[in-house]
Amino acid sequence: MSKQEYRRPPHRRRWLQISAALLCLLAVLLIIVFFNRDRFQNQAGQSSHTNNTNQVAKAEKAEVSDQELQINEGNQALLRVPSVKPERFYKASQVNIAYPKEGVRGIYLSAHGMGTPSILERNINLLDSTGLNSVVIDVKSDWGSIATQLPTDNDLVKKNEEITFNGQEMMQTFEEKQIYPIARITTFKDTYAAQAHPDWSFKKSNGEIWSDAGGQTFLNPYNKDVWAYVVDVAKGAAELGFKDIQFDYVRFPEGFENFGTSLVYDMGDYAHYGKDSVEGRCQAITDFLAYAQKELRPYGVDVSADIFGYVTTIGSAPGIGQDFTDIANTVDVVSSMIYPSHWSNGDFGFTAPDLEPYGVVDNYMDVEDLRLEKIDGDHAHSRPWLQAFTASYLANGTYQEYTNVEIEEQIQALRDHGVYEYLLWNAANDYPSNVDY
Repeated sequence: MSKQEYRRPPHRRRWLQISAALLCLLAVLLIIVFFNRDRFQNQAGQSSHTNNTNQVAKAEKAEVSDQELQINEGNQALLRVPSVKPERFYKASQVNIAYPKEGVRGIYLSAHGMGTPSILERNINLLDSTGLNSVVIDVKSDWGSIATQLPTDNDLVKKNEEITFNGQEMMQTFEEKQIYPIARITTFKDTYAAQAHPDWSFKKSNGEIWSDAGGQTFLNPYNKDVWAYVVDVAKGAAELGFKDIQFDYVRFPEGFENFGTSLVYDMGDYAHYGKDSVEGRCQAITDFLAYAQKELRPYGVDVSADIFGYVTTIGSAPGIGQDFTDIANTVDVVSSMIYPSHWSNGDFGFTAPDLEPYGVVDNYMDVEDLRLEKIDGDHAHSRPWLQAFTASYLANGTYQEYTNVEIEEQIQALRDHGVYEYLLWNAANDYPSNVDY
């Protein structure tokens, strides 16, 4: 037979071509479904884990990448990096603790409290028997020590460990009881790291490391090696099982605008601002939080920041580098410290603010609500720190004992503003059980 006799009829060739095209189309559809399967699941079963509809997108949804492959002509996108990446790109821990449906209602436990069986047991029982559901735990202390062993390759983190509690055992308890764990990371107040790396800190003209009146040292927020170290601690906490990384002391030392220009330190990428620049300090703090947010995104945790309450009332604190709007635009949660005892006599029109727990919180929230309303788009949601201690250091007649009544008044003021999340601070880790939490 000739070669011509073996040729397929034209109509069979057309069917083969159509079949091949259909198979290619099916393959493309399968690829699209594979890379977007998490998005479909999220859209089918997504529910907000807070009562604030403006909360920023969670880590599970991942940041949309702007990286694209382009066709040379027409600049049309050929392939786009999926907005929701497969789970294998995440580094989240295997600890399964859900965000509380009613919102975070937490207490603070120090490293000492976590390492003292009687204090720990008392507070676990409190969490079991009341409406409280969350705990903020010192992971990196005010001096810079690391309170529990963290999964990390950072040698300095390992060197600074002063173990007071077993984090893995604690996570098992928290998972069993569904207690939501928040890691408190003291950010730039850190004597340990400053001693190991004097170039990370501020120095006096004689070369000595600067320290505050309490003898404690701050790291330089302009230094990006400092950023990496602090975030390495946070990554270890996230891998351990903490669901929220809370950056405290995320600021310059108080009064820095009055003495900072006399100190010796490298401003790095911020040198063009000059040492006396308020804008430079605020930009460095905001940029650090943005860096932390990006680096921690694969771990599936929230990022929160503690700020002074007065920062909200004035908008931007000139010395410490905290700007309320910039921070609220950057993190998932903003926790203002609005303890009545921390306001000056006359603030909000109160002669002695500590005697007015409801009034102080109510007036503060009026200001915060207005600032948040002015932010376009998504922003952090509010989870304030409330006072659960007696400020006996104040002058007689200007303070009172804080019992269940005063705590409930603060909580009620938040609820009257539609805020149902809060954290309670007591350095001694001693909280009343007869509170309507």
